[in-house]
Amino acid sequence: MKRMRSNFSACLGVLAMVCCLMLTACSVDDNPVVGPETVLLQDGVWTGSGEGRSGTIVVKMTVENHEITDIIVVSQSESSFAQEALNEMVARALQKQELLSVEVDGVTGATLTSTGVIDAVNMAILAAQGKDPATKKIYTDGSCDIVVVGGGGAGLTAAVEAARSSQGDGGTPGGLSIIVLEKQGILGGNTNYSTGGINAAGTEAQRALGIADSPDLFYDDTMAGGKQMNIPSLVRSLVDNAAPTVAWLSSLGADLSDVGLMGGSSVKRTHRPKSGTAIGAYLMKVLKLASAKENIDIRTSNKVTGLLTSGGTVTGVTVENADGSTYRLQAKAVVIATGGFGANLQMVTAYQPSLTGFATLNHPGATGDAFAWLESVGGSTIQMDYIQIHPTAEAVNHILITEAVRGNGAILVNHDGLRFVNEMDTRDVVSAAILAQPSAEAFLVFDQTVRQSLASIESYANQHLMVEGADAATLAAQIDLPASTFAATLARYTAFFQAGEDEDFGRSSTQLTAALDTPPYYAIRVTPAIHHTMGGIRVDAGMHVLRSDGTPVPGLFAAGEVTGGIHGANRLGGNGVADIVVNGKIAGRGAAMYCQ
Repeated sequence: MKRMRSNFSACLGVLAMVCCLMLTACSVDDNPVVGPETVLLQDGVWTGSGEGRSGTIVVKMTVENHEITDIIVVSQSESSFAQEALNEMVARALQKQELLSVEVDGVTGATLTSTGVIDAVNMAILAAQGKDPATKKIYTDGSCDIVVVGGGGAGLTAAVEAARSSQGDGGTPGGLSIIVLEKQGILGGNTNYSTGGINAAGTEAQRALGIADSPDLFYDDTMAGGKQMNIPSLVRSLVDNAAPTVAWLSSLGADLSDVGLMGGSSVKRTHRPKSGTAIGAYLMKVLKLASAKENIDIRTSNKVTGLLTSGGTVTGVTVENADGSTYRLQAKAVVIATGGFGANLQMVTAYQPSLTGFATLNHPGATGDAFAWLESVGGSTIQMDYIQIHPTAEAVNHILITEAVRGNGAILVNHDGLRFVNEMDTRDVVSAAILAQPSAEAFLVFDQTVRQSLASIESYANQHLMVEGADAATLAAQIDLPASTFAATLARYTAFFQAGEDEDFGRSSTQLTAALDTPPYYAIRVTPAIHHTMGGIRVDAGMHVLRSDGTPVPGLFAAGEVTGGIHGANRLGGNGVADIVVNGKIAGRGAAMYCQ
């Protein structure tokens, strides 16, 4: 039986109202009509993306026995007015079982949302048919100045910074040719699924909100969160360069004016778009536009298979085309930004056997390919067994529930209706506390005030991950908790909020951000899942790849989750996106300077 994640029972009147409210900024002529086609689908989980009104829409499509059984929107930034239109599009996609047409299948009056879902679903369907989502150019041997391997947040940041830093004083191009190679059919990688924000200290946004912070406090929090196992020079570089990088992103058109709180941070320093919109898809849209402006050559479905060297210097890469043919790309500098290995469960459990059987929150391409290339050039790794599990993955579909929900006031309760941990402690502590509960799960509970404070929560509602209750007793009945105990837990927490002191688990006054006294109430059943690989390629503060003796591999840089040593034994929420943009920028500038 098909499991539909969209709201099939949506009121037609509400849908009509939504459609009327949506602006039609493009017509069907703006998007080619894809004719219906029925081809045997391959079993598995397939990913696709498309551009909606407010950003990238990413879907995961499950195929079982050659039939689409599930489509889940895993990332989107559409407005609340577009939610029912988005739901309707997913429902139609499940019913069609074939390629969709804008002209036939789109929701009238919600053109941009419709086309975004259609493009995303069609991309997933084509992938399941064993086809490329679009006609792919086949490349032959060539050369450029800089090759960036990986088209996620770190890769595009590196490419944009390399292009911009090679410009003259008058803003004219400096002449560097830059090619980004992405093995997946779409850009973004794990960045597409990032929801929290970018940590930075001493920013204009913090000052505007009256938040007192400093790089030194940011440093202390990061080192403490990493159990003092972080490489100090890498942390110092991260915290000192984070605020300038937020300003740099703002110069590219990013809105990072909302600042929230994440676990392990002493103050609010997690920067995100207004109303707490998910950072990942939003950031990718900004970086894609910037890449286009800089005329960066981006090649999707181009898989790097190895590094070229000459006399110990990296001189390019070997690449596999979309059709399986190969070519060599010579370059003066190479930046590795391929992400971590959290989707390679064999590799994960080899380094951390205790994670056997855990689900992963990572995109399918996070398989750690680069580590094999590293050995061939004498590069080294560090802390590969430091693998983070995120405490709040939705328990059934393993969709990441951002830490910002807790930062904005949510609590965790067990099946007895009781709190059991400081919800704003570091991820390792909170994960361990949940794993110690019956069934290794808990309920993330919040009220209407919290829901309205964070736009990301609407995507969870859209995916039907939330249970709603008009009051505490109703919600308790819905999720099978003892009503009196649950009500007492909420009342006790409200009293703590009012007093500014959590007597049970020490949640600080800064972390007590909502009273939880405004119904309706909501709950999401959560459990820990594999999230981030803190270990990786050994680098210095300039993002040069290092050999085991500490000397750099000439011509080779790395940035993002593929690197190790920055986060130590545990990464703080908001530091992952900070890592990819801060160090992506450093790697890109370093590669540009190396070429000159």
